[in-house]
Amino acid sequence: MAQPETKTYRVWDRSVRVFHWVNFSAVLLLLTIGLIIYNNKALGISAEAKVFLKTFHVWVGYVLALNLAWRYLWGFVGSRYGRWATVLSFGRGYFSELGAYLRSLVSAEPRRYLGHNPLGRLMVLVLFVLLTVQAATGLVLAGTDIYYPPLGGWIAGWVAATGVDPATLVPGDKALVDPAAWEAMRGFRKPYITLHKWVFFVLSGAALLHVLAVVVLEIRSRSGLVSVMIHGYKTPDRKPEDRPE
Repeated sequence: MAQPETKTYRVWDRSVRVFHWVNFSAVLLLLTIGLIIYNNKALGISAEAKVFLKTFHVWVGYVLALNLAWRYLWGFVGSRYGRWATVLSFGRGYFSELGAYLRSLVSAEPRRYLGHNPLGRLMVLVLFVLLTVQAATGLVLAGTDIYYPPLGGWIAGWVAATGVDPATLVPGDKALVDPAAWEAMRGFRKPYITLHKWVFFVLSGAALLHVLAVVVLEIRSRSGLVSVMIHGYKTPDRKPEDRPE
């Protein structure tokens, strides 16, 4: 029988932990608001309320985008388990390690990791791709929907009727816009809103899968994944596969 591992390791630094919980809160808020906006007619949401929801959605989106940008930077300068070289390590031997980890899940002794396990690394990659697409398309839609930065000024100048100050345009009100320019702008917007909508559903599923995976691992290995993301330390009960030399 393997000897108990009692050494405590500092795994998640403060920046990674703050990013995680800000990201968790922002994604939860954005998915909730997005779902309400998507079903605005069925819920009887007024035009004014819809503009308010979109504005709130955009501001939370800014938080998500800035938080995500910081995490990308921290992946190059942060601590060992926060760096991309560790988080997204898919080099030689990854698939054999993934297979060994999956087999261990059905055994009595799941393999231990200080950082993300092989399946977790794959999930992190998927989530970061989805979040990046949502942030990028959301910034475009912020300009087309409510004339917010970074493209809002350009969009407003595009659709404003001749002689109208673009700064006076009101989201949702087409009284001061040029009809032809408005329709052209909506055509420009269409692929972004389509992508944003479909990634919304995929991201919702991925986020739910992520939460379920954490719950299952908490039950199977009692690794305290949630508490570790609060205080940053792990004390594995056996030697972790990715223990530093």
